[in-house]
Amino acid sequence: MNDSNYSRRHFLTTLAAAGAALPFAGLAASTTPKIVAANNIQICVFSKHLHWLPYAEMAKAVKKMGFDGVDLSVRPDGHVVPERVTEDLPRAVDIIRKAGLEVPMITTAITDPADKYTEPIVKAASKAGIKYYRTGWLKYDNNLGVIKSLEKYKQQIAGLAALNQKYNIHGAYQNHTGTGVGGPVWDIWHLIKDLDPKYFGCQYDLKHATVEGANSWIHGYDLVKNHVKTVDIKDVAWQKKGDKWQAVIVPLGEGMADYKTFLGLLQRDNYAGPMSIHYEYPLGGAESGKKQISVAPEVVFTAMKRDLETLRGMLKQANL
Repeated sequence: MNDSNYSRRHFLTTLAAAGAALPFAGLAASTTPKIVAANNIQICVFSKHLHWLPYAEMAKAVKKMGFDGVDLSVRPDGHVVPERVTEDLPRAVDIIRKAGLEVPMITTAITDPADKYTEPIVKAASKAGIKYYRTGWLKYDNNLGVIKSLEKYKQQIAGLAALNQKYNIHGAYQNHTGTGVGGPVWDIWHLIKDLDPKYFGCQYDLKHATVEGANSWIHGYDLVKNHVKTVDIKDVAWQKKGDKWQAVIVPLGEGMADYKTFLGLLQRDNYAGPMSIHYEYPLGGAESGKKQISVAPEVVFTAMKRDLETLRGMLKQANL
């Protein structure tokens, strides 16, 4: 095996050499005190960044790092692929829960209630006791324009909300940078404002909201706040590369995302849902969901633990 290419075999070998303890100094659960948030908000790791580990090894690593749960990828190239959701989702959830973790949320590619995989995924998730799922993204139709595109998608989202009500689960559309639906948060509000927040809402992402509205994001949040039941966590900074400025994801607390204000708003609004930490800065391929990584596992684990501890500290300060 190439020394720069770490896989499941390397992970297991490392575990054995360390006496079944995770191979990173100072990160063992027994030596690192866990800060418990006031309202016991569940902090999950987005499993996209652990695609290089199968269910059992992933669960063991996540538990050792001190997370409360897993935001499981249930989409093409995810930990669970749509065509096997009926068989594999309950198995994955069972393994994760036996490790002492929860699976309060999953990430999907769902956008259309009529798609052949939509209802099987929603049904399987509900049956497994999962409360929340994230949808895929929608693109504006240049031929229709913004308003007519939103009118079209509003019917789709309403169909998803009805399906969610049938299975008693919450679906959410994530706000995301770029020119697709959900760049400006107001378009998500247009899609969801008439829906019951119990069944459909917005998975709010401060990083993306900051890039698209460094100062005005607070107003976008205000529009959708009653529909926010799940939150994504990551940070961003503007960096100049050549003659262009780019929004670059950085470790939590090192960027410009105003988490002090944001978490204060969540505290004001009695937020109690799960949070999913995303790791999209360079981590040897783990950041993009690779099945194999080019750095030692402890590099990924150290980064994950660092951002987890940063978030717990932020939550404590915000009394969340």
